[in-house]
Amino acid sequence: VRARDHYAEDAAVRIERPVTQRALARYAENHPIDGMPNNCFRLVAPLAVAMLLPKASIAQRPASFTLEQVRSYPFPNELTAGSSGNRIAWTFNERGQRNLWVAEGPEWTARKLTSYLQDDGQELTSISITPDGKHVVYVRGGDHGSNWQGPSPNPLSSPVAPKIQLWSIPFDCRTPARCEPKLLSEGDDPEMSPRGNQVAFLKDRQIWTVPADGSSPAKRLFSAIGELESPRWSPDGSRLAFVSSRGDHAFIGVFTSDSTPILWLAPTTSRDGSPRWSPDGARIAFIRQPGSGGPPDSILVRTRRRWAIWTADSRTGQARLIWDAPDKSFPSTHGGTNLHWAANGRIVFLSNAAGQAQLYSVPEGGGTPLLLAPGNFMAEHITLSPDGRFLVFAANAGSDPGDIDRRHIVKVPVDRAAPQVLTPGSGLEWTPFVTGDGKSIAFIGATATRPPLPAIIGVDGGKAAWIAEDRIPRDFPATLVTPTQVVLPSSDGLRIHAQLFNATGSTSRKPAIIYIHGGPPRQMLLGWNYSDYYSNAYALNQYLASRGFVVLVVNYRLGIGYGRDFQQARQAGSQGAAEYRDIRAAGEWLASQPFVDAKRIGVYGGSYGGFLTAMALARNSELFAAGVDIHGVHDWTTERARGILNRDRYEEAPDLALALRTAWTSSPVSYMKTWKSPVLLIHGDDDRNVRFSQTVDLSRRLAASGVPFEELIIPDDTHHFMRHSNWLRVDAAVADFLERKLGPRR
Repeated sequence: VRARDHYAEDAAVRIERPVTQRALARYAENHPIDGMPNNCFRLVAPLAVAMLLPKASIAQRPASFTLEQVRSYPFPNELTAGSSGNRIAWTFNERGQRNLWVAEGPEWTARKLTSYLQDDGQELTSISITPDGKHVVYVRGGDHGSNWQGPSPNPLSSPVAPKIQLWSIPFDCRTPARCEPKLLSEGDDPEMSPRGNQVAFLKDRQIWTVPADGSSPAKRLFSAIGELESPRWSPDGSRLAFVSSRGDHAFIGVFTSDSTPILWLAPTTSRDGSPRWSPDGARIAFIRQPGSGGPPDSILVRTRRRWAIWTADSRTGQARLIWDAPDKSFPSTHGGTNLHWAANGRIVFLSNAAGQAQLYSVPEGGGTPLLLAPGNFMAEHITLSPDGRFLVFAANAGSDPGDIDRRHIVKVPVDRAAPQVLTPGSGLEWTPFVTGDGKSIAFIGATATRPPLPAIIGVDGGKAAWIAEDRIPRDFPATLVTPTQVVLPSSDGLRIHAQLFNATGSTSRKPAIIYIHGGPPRQMLLGWNYSDYYSNAYALNQYLASRGFVVLVVNYRLGIGYGRDFQQARQAGSQGAAEYRDIRAAGEWLASQPFVDAKRIGVYGGSYGGFLTAMALARNSELFAAGVDIHGVHDWTTERARGILNRDRYEEAPDLALALRTAWTSSPVSYMKTWKSPVLLIHGDDDRNVRFSQTVDLSRRLAASGVPFEELIIPDDTHHFMRHSNWLRVDAAVADFLERKLGPRR
């Protein structure tokens, strides 16, 4: 009895979960009861289970799984391949323990290199393998998905602040406990030299170098004014190109030696970036955009973002225009323009010119660009093969209508339009890399029911060999929902894609939830997502479906995957919030379904999804009965005013007053009089993407308006909730709030 009651009364344990002898035993190991040894708890566990079931509502629910189980998957990220041989490396985040893993062909057996054992929220990023394959270099610390810089996050609230540091570890390490990583320096953004084992990296806005094996201390390579970034070694490793950002303009420089002045490539008032060496090292391609300044533009009218591709002589700095991009062509997907200097005299780039983010190549001397992979799909996660003759990338391409909401690996030559989908089917695949020997392609992939794992296929395709399958816990749920594709019309007729999670087994009307992604240039998929943030959302949606909810995930306008005009929608965001039409249309669609209880429709989302959640509750409380707003933007005028009122000139935009009024009416806080539905506010107060003040301000307005609200504040964590335990707290709070307010009944 004491065992049962202690378990049921613990606030950290939801008694609605399936209660098993194993669950009680696991609980006892970490929560000893005064006067009761753990082994005694294990002996009485069967009786405790039997006594607990009649007291709780679990007996009336079908078998399910816990939130901890569906969030127990290891998330792989930062995959890379060596420039020679057949070696790959990646990271696994296993319940907050982030570690470096490697594999080598032909066996491709996964091997753990590091042994970080704490859920401390410290990222592992920028992984690279030295050209000789002997060392793996990586960065530990930081929040690389943030919108503005700050010190390394400290979500553990440690008295000793973490640092962003560069580390190295031998690839051939067989026993992680005996192979201690070697600290190379504080720093970030490493770039491996093709010659020797030198690593260039950024520290204190300058470029430093250090041997990858740590055989000598790091040193600053040279001194230059401006904020230095984007270091790129020449093919022979003798020179280094870099960007010097100087506020309203930026130069590209080439460093040769201490005795040779830095060469600036055709310096102008423009903003130059993305330097890429030609295979012979004689020239450098780069992107040129206008510098800041000129008369203020209209705020509410979308202006052209001009950009062009130039090449410069790496010895003289003389440059020439190769391609002037047309209007609306600048891509905002992964990697931006994805500039590459390939083989066969071709320069490859990404452009929205044809209405989708697609790959083109242009002769290195200039000319008409060739569309390499035509079709109604977008390209992202693009890499060039070691020999420079072909590209591999992820795309929502394929013969199945559902493929527009998936990702598959595509291969295409750099000089002709001959794309080949290498991984067709109902799975999802992303982040491809060609191994250094040119024989294999490594990637990460998943399905609707199996979480992401690394994999290998032949360079021409074939059956994938999955790596590290044994890292998926044995109690990971075996019965997940396969979401179905839904296409629904918005109020203005725009077709909106969504994914529906609806577990079988009930004939009664269910409560429903709309999930709204952030970004907004994101896309939710028909399976596990390539982003850890949205992989978490996918797991939570699976859990909510298992608890009796219908979940509809909406890919509203402004998102990627459906074309340039969809992504660059007019009158959206602070210019009119047109994308909210899509959320309301999704709610009305749910209300019309025979399997949904129209009076119990909720909404939740994070970041931009938090903004749209707040809009839904503020504008249409009669439709949305409750919601969870996770670090959302609530007042666009504060964001707009930060940029347009704090000006350093006499002139102001011609439509400044109208733009501010429009930003106000596009904000949830302007609809407080109609906000009636309860809301849970969640925010980490070290957020570097959405200011914590947005939630502080909204909480005061809700209190003044008498709107019921609850709060979950995570001290010292960021927008991405770096600790696994914090993600579990957030997910549990979301599920608990929605269950209490919408009350799924079977």
